[in-house]
Amino acid sequence: MTLYEEDLVDDLEPDDEGAPELYEHYSFTAGKGQEPLRVDKFLMNFVENATRNKVQQAAKQGNIFVNGEPVKANHRVKANDVVKVLLSHPPHEDLLVPENIPLNIVYEDDDLIIVNKAKGMVVHPSVGHKDGTLVNALLFHSELSSINGTIRPGIVHRIDKDTSGLLIVAKNDKAHVKLSEMIANKDVKRKYYALVHGSIKHDYGTIDAPIARNPKERKEMAIIDEGKPSVTHFKVVDRFEKYTLIECELETGRTHQIRVHMKYINHPLVGDPVYGPRKTLNTNGQALHSKSIEFNHPITGKHLYFETEIPEYMVETMSKLDK
Repeated sequence: MTLYEEDLVDDLEPDDEGAPELYEHYSFTAGKGQEPLRVDKFLMNFVENATRNKVQQAAKQGNIFVNGEPVKANHRVKANDVVKVLLSHPPHEDLLVPENIPLNIVYEDDDLIIVNKAKGMVVHPSVGHKDGTLVNALLFHSELSSINGTIRPGIVHRIDKDTSGLLIVAKNDKAHVKLSEMIANKDVKRKYYALVHGSIKHDYGTIDAPIARNPKERKEMAIIDEGKPSVTHFKVVDRFEKYTLIECELETGRTHQIRVHMKYINHPLVGDPVYGPRKTLNTNGQALHSKSIEFNHPITGKHLYFETEIPEYMVETMSKLDK
């Protein structure tokens, strides 16, 4: 199996005129089974929103490195190569503006915030979402850690736009570093409610299947042998004639993990526009809710547990289903 390790960090670097320019830093390690592949194609397969022009521009600027040496776009990546790239954004374009947007804050102290994110709210600015995000709202409410630069300040982990529920936000760098370590060490327990297609026969189950970016559809993830180890545990909460409500616990936290894993076992999420069937219930996106988070406080060590109820849109949807 080929493994790719990705490290995404935002840094603020000055350009020639002293104006800030944002770089996204990515690092990948090609696995033992990697066939020779042009580095620009390699990066386009594994970096979200990386266009061919953007990658080739990085190569011209000397910002693509293989095993520590700058390379051209046509350099071929081989097994065990370490590939690093710096992708730049236009200056000023991504600078954040605090916005007075209502937030559902479940808990807050000097070090962290637990927020119950609304369905449909983007977590941080990206292409096509320059404002109105959770980060814009958080910056109006509080100071945040600077670990992730100006685009994702305070964001320790993410959930998709159409996924609702609990999210941890760091208010200072010390808490952010510790929380990131805790997540990497699997010391943060996260559970989700998901409404899926079909009747799941077993009351409990575990899906252990590696996930990586889909080389054919770069905005999607897929089950691929070369992917990162990914494990989702689930149990049935309620059954309907053609649907099942389940509780999922993440052992790992890959992009779109629950959505990809449930599609893999032929029980895709209701309303999922990417991994679900064309004929589905109208839930304005996947029926997925981050229901609970459990961890020890990164600074005080106090045990913390937060849980939310099933969101109203899921309750309303299930009320119309036949048992």
